[in-house]
Amino acid sequence: MTFVRTRLELDRMQPGQLLLVLLRGAEPRENVPRAAAEQGHRVLALRDGEDGITRLLIRKAG
Repeated sequence: MTFVRTRLELDRMQPGQLLLVLLRGAEPRENVPRAAAEQGHRVLALRDGEDGITRLLIRKAG
């Protein structure tokens, strides 16, 4: 479900714009960056925070 929300937001964005996604849990941490890259977007950063939230920075393809 997290990637569905991420994809909807990416669809609204202009090429080259940045999206910061907050992820909780191992499954979204693994799947969302992979799925974004498979769709041609660029994963710029993936950082685990001390608060248990992973921050994912994506640049929209285009």
